Amino acid sequence: MTNNKQETLQDIKQTVLVNAPIQKVWDYVSTAEGIEAWFMPNNFKLEKGYEFQVQSPFGPSPCKVIEISEPNRLSFEWDIDGWIVTFILKALGEKTEFTLIHGGWKYADTIVTKAQQPSSIIRDTMEQGWVGIVQHKFKQVVEG
Repeated sequence: MTNNKQETLQDIKQTVLVNAPIQKVWDYVSTAEGIEAWFMPNNFKLEKGYEFQVQSPFGPSPCKVIEISEPNRLSFEWDIDGWIVTFILKALGEKTEFTLIHGGWKYADTIVTKAQQPSSIIRDTMEQGWVGIVQHKFKQVVEG
């Protein structure tokens, strides 16, 4: 028997060990200035339910803070395609393990509204982008 059920795309997950205490890392993921330093310009506020925007390559993206557990977890809805971005911080002595999860992906052939391309292509592009952002830029900015 063949299973024709289409599966949603897998979450993007990137983890990096940062040579900085958890509070310093938290400040880079929970303030507008911190987020702009390694990700994109924004008008973020650390307030559950707060609606803000990030300035993406495709123009302003509406976002909404949906979870705050200081200094370990922060989640927000990103744009209009059901994406959820979560930052998870774990103190390891004077270092911090930082994990970014970009979830909420639909089916591979679902068109991403702003990009007008299939989710599978956008996800692959964003996965490569997150590798560079988390493994290199985020680490450099926070440790700098």
